[in-house]
Amino acid sequence: MHADEGSRLLRSLAWAPTIGLSWLWGLGFFYAIHVTVTYGWLGFAAFALPNAAGFYLFGHLLGAPGRNPAEILKAVEGRYAGLFLACQLVALALTAYGLCAYLLLPLFGSGSLLGALLLLLLAAASGHAASIGALRRLHVLYLVIGIGAALVAALGLARAAPSAPVPLASFDERFYGLMLPCLVGFLLGPWSDVQHWQRAVAIHREGGSIRVAYAGGALLFLGLLVLNGALAALAGPGIPLASADGIPEGQSAVTQALVRLRDPTLTAAFLVWTAIAAASTIDSFYCATRWFLTAVTRRSESPLLAFVPAGLVASPLWTLIAACALAAGTIAANLSMMYLMLPFATLFVGATLCLLCEALGARPAYDGVLCAMIGAASALIFVTGYVAPAGALLAIAPLVGAVGALPAIVNLFAGGAGAAEEAPRTLPEGEAALATLVVPREDSVTSHGFDGPWFVLQLLPTYDDTNSVGNVYFANYFRWVGKARELFFHACMPDFDLATTNFYILTRSFNHDFRREAREFEPIVVRIRIASYNRKFVTLAHEIHSRTQGLLGRGEQSLMFVDTVRYRPLDIPASVMSSFLPHFVKDLSKARSGALGGLAEA
Repeated sequence: MHADEGSRLLRSLAWAPTIGLSWLWGLGFFYAIHVTVTYGWLGFAAFALPNAAGFYLFGHLLGAPGRNPAEILKAVEGRYAGLFLACQLVALALTAYGLCAYLLLPLFGSGSLLGALLLLLLAAASGHAASIGALRRLHVLYLVIGIGAALVAALGLARAAPSAPVPLASFDERFYGLMLPCLVGFLLGPWSDVQHWQRAVAIHREGGSIRVAYAGGALLFLGLLVLNGALAALAGPGIPLASADGIPEGQSAVTQALVRLRDPTLTAAFLVWTAIAAASTIDSFYCATRWFLTAVTRRSESPLLAFVPAGLVASPLWTLIAACALAAGTIAANLSMMYLMLPFATLFVGATLCLLCEALGARPAYDGVLCAMIGAASALIFVTGYVAPAGALLAIAPLVGAVGALPAIVNLFAGGAGAAEEAPRTLPEGEAALATLVVPREDSVTSHGFDGPWFVLQLLPTYDDTNSVGNVYFANYFRWVGKARELFFHACMPDFDLATTNFYILTRSFNHDFRREAREFEPIVVRIRIASYNRKFVTLAHEIHSRTQGLLGRGEQSLMFVDTVRYRPLDIPASVMSSFLPHFVKDLSKARSGALGGLAEA
């Protein structure tokens, strides 16, 4: 193995701890205990293996050669923003619910809820302050401390014989019915989790291997689930507690053992392990949600953002508050965590399948309202089958949820015929270098280059650009657009010479719609693209964005072409057709690029 290959391998595997920890709680921590003591070791295997396989397949498919997760996410984020937020909400509610219902309340009573709130706020503050790279390093420390604490708890439990051994298998109709929903939910789960999209983008950006990172993360995640299964086996089944639906649960088996043994060291060790598992989910949620919402808000065209600060709209605190309320309501109703898990196998199935199909190259065919209605019907079927129990109803519930994704699935497997018809125009071989220019990171003072059909100019206003009030002078926005246009021309026609040309490019009209005002040292991005053309005129669309405020304004300009002698109007010259028009994309919704680059560079 070459040295650079070994370095890339190590860089990729360095992501495994944060990948494994970031999803441990929501669908893994206490449910691993439940399936072990309720269904035995084979029941645990039926739960844990598909869970880890979902992680592996996410990284394997998204990390395929030629697949850029940042470009894919930019193409789908607007359509699936509701799905991503709903999944974050439910996963976070699962975290808060499990922490309180299965650990703190049985151990310490209602007074411990203040401690749970403190943990949530501290972990959220960590996610707010740290970048994804910093969280990756922090989670390595978390992993070492957490595993050490879990091993201390395991040794303490091993010294006390459990009340009854965990069987190899103890299956019932409910277990058999849950197998297909668990398989579907675990295989699709990572695709709707914005935490893992953020990690995939970061791994790809730094030159690592998404496949290697997620293979390592999946193995580590499986090992952590086994660790919790072992804790459950050592603690024994305890006394199953029935929730409001009358179904017994085993999630609190380890907590019951702690209450029975009354060993402060053992209790503290398990508390540390659970706190680390919860904190690594919460800080990941906060960091990823803010990253995602900031990029979506920056590109939003909603007029409401002219009145509501973009930072307020993009704050994950609203999701955190809603998740805590959802968890509190579930606890108050004495419902089991199954009711917070079922959306991943029913309600979200259709939308997530549509997202997966688009990520793999299918044309967009997502109908959010249709998927939501079919998903709600799927959830009702699931609940009916779960309470009855009726294994057949449980098994068909995720299949019903998948009906909403049938158009996307057909598009994916029908081949590339339809997609090829609407694909953006490809560049001639000589122009390929222009389309692959890399736009530098946002900490650069000025840079320019192509981002799909858009030509992007990044700049940093100074005092020279402002007026006496302190905001950027209105005419400078026009000047920036003009500068971007000239750089766009130069990139497309570097050999254009005014001394020898037989045509001029003139501005026929120009308009700009102001949205917000920028100030000095506020990073600015100017984007310009070919919006339309006919035989004589070309229309250029432009947008001006602030890295902190979002959209500042947009407009368009019309260009005409005249001869250099008598200024007679000309048809679009052939040199312009060959140099500029290959960058024209008729329908941006079908292009996988052309967005601001906030996700790729945040």
